[in-house]
Parts: sequence; C-alpha cells; structure tokens
Amino acid sequence: MKKIFDLRSKKGKSPLGSFTIPGRDRGHHRTSFQPGYHIRDRDLGKIHKAASVGNVAKVQQVLLLGKNGLDDKDKMNRTALHLACAYGHSAVVALLLERKCLLNLCDSENKTALMKAVECQEEECATLLLEHGADPNVVDVNGNTALHYAVFCQNISLAAKLLSYNANIEARNKDDLTPLLLGISERKHCFCKLTQLPEGDVISLFFRTALILAVNYESLNVVSLLLQRGADVFSQDVFGRTAEEYAVINSLNYKPQRAANHHN
Repeated sequence: MKKIFDLRSKKGKSPLGSFTIPGRDRGHHRTSFQPGYHIRDRDLGKIHKAASVGNVAKVQQVLLLGKNGLDDKDKMNRTALHLACAYGHSAVVALLLERKCLLNLCDSENKTALMKAVECQEEECATLLLEHGADPNVVDVNGNTALHYAVFCQNISLAAKLLSYNANIEARNKDDLTPLLLGISERKHCFCKLTQLPEGDVISLFFRTALILAVNYESLNVVSLLLQRGADVFSQDVFGRTAEEYAVINSLNYKPQRAANHHN
C-alpha cells in the first residue's frame, strides 16, 4: 500500500499555512525583474547609442574611427553588447561577437549580456552568446543566474538551452532559492513542462524542499509532477516536517490510497 496525494485543496485555507519563504516574508524578496534598460542619452557613448537602436553600420563606423572601444562601458557600466541584447538586436550582437568582444562583463547590477538577453526574452541573442562561450553561471547582485531569470519568465526553451550549456541547476540566490524553488515560490506553473529537460538534471532537484514548497503554495500541478518523478514525501526539512505533514496543515487531503496497479 502506498500513500499518494489526493490533489484537491479545501477552499478558504491559506496556501502558506505556517510556512515561510526566505526573504519574502521579511519583505526582502530579491527577484529584480526589470526587462530592458532605462535609457538616457547623457549616459551613453556613441557605440552604446548605436547598439541600443540596432544600427549595425553606425557601430562599425564608431569602431573604425576609434570613437569608442569595443568593450567600453557607459555610466551604468553597460557595454554595447548589454544594450544590443536587451533590445534584441541580434545583428549588432553578431558583429560584436565577430570583433571578439568580452562576453561576461557586468553592468551596475552585475548582470551579464546573457543574463539581460534572458531577462528580456531575446532568445536569438542569448543563443548567439552561448554558442560563443558566454558563462551561464555568473550571478547578479542578488545571486540570481541566467537560469533563475529563464524560470522566472517561464521560458522553458531558454531554460533547456542554458542547461545544455552547463547552467548550474542547483545555484542558489541570496534567498537560498534554486531556479526551481524560485519558480514555485513565485507560483510559476511552467514546471509541468520540466519533463522536457534532461532526466538527470530534473531528478537532481526533485527532493524535499521543492516538494514541500509546492505543497505549501498549493501548486498542485507541480506536486503531481514531483510525485511522478519520485520525490520522497517522507523526507524532512530543517524543521523536521515532511511534505505529508505540510499537506495536512494546508488541507491538501493527503490520504492512504492503493497504487493503481495494486489489486484489492
């Protein structure tokens, strides 16, 4: 006989129960989602202006005349590559890559061009960067990686691409959240699509904290997925509680049932 979740929640019950999320309940949730950049002409060099509007010819001219260097930063520490990626100008990105620009320079929030491309959902730019060796595991000022942003934006395609280029699926930000846990805490339900990702990478995340978070947020589709992939409902968190116990707290109707292939 095997216990499984009966995935129904009772109306009127707080999805948080007695559970707290690091950072969020202290008022310091650290997911800074700011697609694009605030552009002011006085902050930009000539190459930055040209890159931000996708003017390939102007970028070439600026470089040829030596008015700016390839990796020069503006007043916000952004390179031409940052700005081209943020606004999806893949032709400018390709030119800068051809000229051997530095890939992993960081802006004032410690975001790389790759991180900005992911945050702004510019998949073509992100792909070009990855193909040329951009590091997917640089962390921003809040400890987030490009994979955190891909998950936060519910972009399974970008998440899978980052993983194929060795993005660290276990990376934890300053709230101690992996990309998966960040998504669950933000109620991002793209995780039912995680079966598209490599088996080994997915299984490595499907353990105690992920399941417990999913239960506490009543993310029933995520709970179902985790159970299908073999998450242990009896593993304890740092408070000594199991997913089963949190299910009781949150009235998720956790009850003994026989497996479907078990005969009475």
